[in-house]
Amino acid sequence: MSVFWTAYPSAFSEFDRAFNDVFTGAVTRAGENSDQSFAQGFKPRMDVHESKDNNLVTATFELPGLKKEDVAIDVHNGRLTVSGEVKTSSEETKDGYVVRERRSGKFTRVLPLPQGVTPDNISAALNDGVLTVTFPKSTPEQEAKRIAVN
Repeated sequence: MSVFWTAYPSAFSEFDRAFNDVFTGAVTRAGENSDQSFAQGFKPRMDVHESKDNNLVTATFELPGLKKEDVAIDVHNGRLTVSGEVKTSSEETKDGYVVRERRSGKFTRVLPLPQGVTPDNISAALNDGVLTVTFPKSTPEQEAKRIAVN
C-alpha cells in the first residue's frame, strides 16, 4: 500500500481534496468553474453579539458590494430571515482580448428570535457592505418579576 502512495502522491492529494469538498459543500459539477460554485454557495458571514447592559442582540452580516435593494429581511414564526441576490460582472480588455466575469446567486441566513420579539422591535442598517440588525434580547413582558408574599 505504501508503494502506491509513494509512486502516486497526487492520487492521495486528489482523494483528500475530494473528501474535503464533500463535507464543505464545495463540489462542482463538470464544466463549472469556481466562480459559479462560489455564487451558488455564497453564505455571508454572520456575527451575533449580545449586550446584557442594553438588553440588545446585534447581528452583523458581511454583504460586500450589495445595496439595500438587493437584501430582504423577513420575520416569520419567530425567525429572522436575511436573504438576497448577488449579481456582479466585470470586464477587462487587455492585449487584444476581453475577459468577462459574471457571478450570480441567492443566499439566505436564518436567525432564531427571542420569544415575544415583533418586527416593530427590530432595526436594520446597511453601511459599507455590512448589514447590522438589532433587536431586544427579551421583551418587557418576558423579564422576571418578583411577586411579594402576603
